[in-house]
Parts: sequence; C-alpha cells; structure tokens
Amino acid sequence: MDSTKENTSNTSTAREERESSEKKIWIFSALLTLQYGSQPLISKRFTGRDVIVTSSVLACEVAKVICAFTVLIFNGSLNKLCKDWSLLRALTFSGLPAAIYALQNSLLQISYKNLDSLTFSMLNQTKLFFTAFFGYMILRQKQSIQQIGALFLLIFAAVLLSIGEGTSKASKSGNPEEVLFYGIVPVLIASVLSGLASSLCQWASQVKKHSSYLMTIEMSIFGSLCLLASLSQSPDGYAMRKHGFFYGWTPLTLVPVVANALGGILVGLVTTYAGGVRKGFVIVSALLVTALLQFIFDGIPPSPYCLVALPLVITSISMYQKYPYRAKKKEA
Repeated sequence: MDSTKENTSNTSTAREERESSEKKIWIFSALLTLQYGSQPLISKRFTGRDVIVTSSVLACEVAKVICAFTVLIFNGSLNKLCKDWSLLRALTFSGLPAAIYALQNSLLQISYKNLDSLTFSMLNQTKLFFTAFFGYMILRQKQSIQQIGALFLLIFAAVLLSIGEGTSKASKSGNPEEVLFYGIVPVLIASVLSGLASSLCQWASQVKKHSSYLMTIEMSIFGSLCLLASLSQSPDGYAMRKHGFFYGWTPLTLVPVVANALGGILVGLVTTYAGGVRKGFVIVSALLVTALLQFIFDGIPPSPYCLVALPLVITSISMYQKYPYRAKKKEA
C-alpha cells in the first residue's frame, strides 16, 4: 500500500516537473522569438551608420557577461559556481563551441560576399538538419516521423520567407568555381558547424549540468578574445585605432546592445531547456515577427510568401510539439 502511494507521489512529482519545464520552454521561446524578431528594427533605428560593427559586438558580449553575473548573484548560485569552476571545464564546455561559432561566423562572411541574399538564406537553413543530426550523434536524441515531417515543413517555410525577403540579384561573382568554393561550400560548412556547436552546448547544459548563465559568460569571454585577436588585421581594428572604440555611438546605441545581450542569455536558456532543434523553430518564427513589426511600424505589408509561410510555421511547431519520439516497448 505504501509502495503504491510512493509510486503515485513520484509520478505526480515527475508530471509537475515536466509541466513546469514545459512552461519555461514556452516562456523563454516566446521571449527569444520576440527578441530575434525585433532586433533588426531596433538596430536599424538606434545604431548609426558610423558605428564600428566590432565595437557593438564586443559591447554586446560585455553586456551578456554583466547580465549573466547579475542573474547568478540574485539567484545565489555565484559562489558555488566559482568554487567548482576550472579552466579545463570552461575550455571543454564553452571554449570549443565558442571557437566553432567564431569559425562559423568567418565562413558566413566569406559566403555572404559571394552569393546573392536568396541563395545564402536558403542554404543557411540547412543548419536545422545538421542540428538534428548532431543531436542524435552526440545526445542520442531521436526524432519521430512526425517531427522529421515538421522539420521539412519548417525548412520549406524558411525558404519561402527567404524568397520574400531576398533579392533577385545574381551572384556577385560570375565565376562558377568561385561561387562554389567561396560561396556555397563555406555556408554549408558553417551550417554543419552551427549544428555541432549547438549540440555541444546542449550536451554541456543538459548532460553535464553546466550552468547556462556560466556558459554564456565563458563563451562571451572566449568569443571576445577571438574577436580581439582578429582586430590587428581587420578594417574595424584600423577604424578603432584611428577614431576610437565608441566612434559614432550615442546613448541610444546601448538599446540594441542590451537587447542583443538579453537575447544571448535567452539562447542559452532555450538550448538548456528545449534543445538546439527548437531554437531553430524560434529563429524561423522570428522572421514572421519581423515582418509583422515592419508592417506595424514602417507600413511595409508582409509579402505573399510570408502569408503562406505563417500557417506552415504554426503547423510545424504544433506537429513537433505534439508528436515527440517514443521508444517502442519490447514485447514480452
């Protein structure tokens, strides 16, 4: 009798924890969708053309560190994390993904210069498949048939949105080999790296229980070091040495910087609670939010492609949520 009550209590507790976790996933995903969707408009309005891009990126990384430290202080876990911290663990859990993301960003910059916007955006969506692939290879996360179908729907919706937002310009390079090796190949490698880094972050937070806030701090520091190392030879580095770090800044420039930093915190939380694949759903959904905000604030109506993509995104999210993978019970 006592055993039955204990089993019932354990089942009830597990259900409550699952429901609590699901609520957090929806809240963090909704906030991240809003941040991703509004970030282009915020940046456009509050970042002057003279602002050096690298200065705003570095400022954003500093803001992420400050925000994450603030949360850790308020939730009382900073002291414990500091006692358990080691450089080896930081390099293993955060250093490798940070280095991968840095390489990915460099490849995307190369690709973007040699592909038209539409081709670039469409190829960049393949990172969803690679995220699911590495999720299986590293975390053994299997996808149900319905979830695989939802991923295909999402990819199709992302392609439609890319068509709606993309340009009809031809590739900037007329050389087919240059387009292939300096355009298509880099963006595909970047998509592979994006899936790998996302799965490594999920492994560190879910399997190794590495704090998402601590990971944000570590990755921001490692990423900033990589960026600072590149400044000696970059045009932005020259501009900073000539004009100063805050050239072109106004007090309003802090608005997109802080918004982007909060988005970085949310990315860590979504990855921890929901995984890298669901983060992909958030990013595509954010494109719809951007289209809606552009209509509200700029009077730019959504394209027909956007209107078609909207129900596809909603359907794919619903399918992915409703039909998780369930292991088949072995017959006795």
